[in-house]
Amino acid sequence: MTRTLKATGWIMIGLGVLILVFLGYQLVGTNFLTARSQDLAQQTVEDHFVAAQEEIEVVDTLPPPTVEPGTPESPPPEDEPRVVHYSEPTPAAGLGFGVMTIPKIDTELVLFEGVDRATLKKGPGHMPWTALPGQPGNAVVSGHRTTYGAPFFDLDLLEPGDEISVETALGIHTYVVRDSLIVSPTAVEVTDPKRGAWLTLTTCNPKFSARERLIISAELVDGPNFAYALAEKEVVPAGAS
Repeated sequence: MTRTLKATGWIMIGLGVLILVFLGYQLVGTNFLTARSQDLAQQTVEDHFVAAQEEIEVVDTLPPPTVEPGTPESPPPEDEPRVVHYSEPTPAAGLGFGVMTIPKIDTELVLFEGVDRATLKKGPGHMPWTALPGQPGNAVVSGHRTTYGAPFFDLDLLEPGDEISVETALGIHTYVVRDSLIVSPTAVEVTDPKRGAWLTLTTCNPKFSARERLIISAELVDGPNFAYALAEKEVVPAGAS
């Protein structure tokens, strides 16, 4: 009986040690792996910029956005050139294609294409079925909160007015945070398309839990497609009254 109790005790101690080792790997070890992936991806991003710039195209034009008459920004009524929508090629799955900078939380991160487990281990991932950052629509980027580099650990510190910039092959796109909200994991509507140009960041909430999702919604305020996105918001969709 005593021998059995001792054996059980040693087994429990062993299991406890294994759990601590696993937790240590998840919270610390994975950070080293992601940091290495981010370092290696820096050159990949630069190579992607060079290759993708040859495929940038003008895909649409619109009249410039309306400005109230009499304001200093009011353009000449007849001679104002149309604003342009520039597209860039869709990155390959798992490829590092851009760099996101969030000054408020002192963060600079390589963005990858895709949100599968393997890709998110390298850094924040862009949902492929949403617009690319800098394009009209809703660009959605997801990232880990506490493991694999914890890229979005301090995302809850962002407030309306804070800036987020994303550099892609097309150029630098500047966003301003408009809203921060907590939703359930099933609230997929946060990935829906939007008029204008938006960046939506998603991560788990609270920290060390996947019970909810923290959502940061930011609107494009500068960049190659800003004027087009602004003008596009004024276009009445087909069928609308």
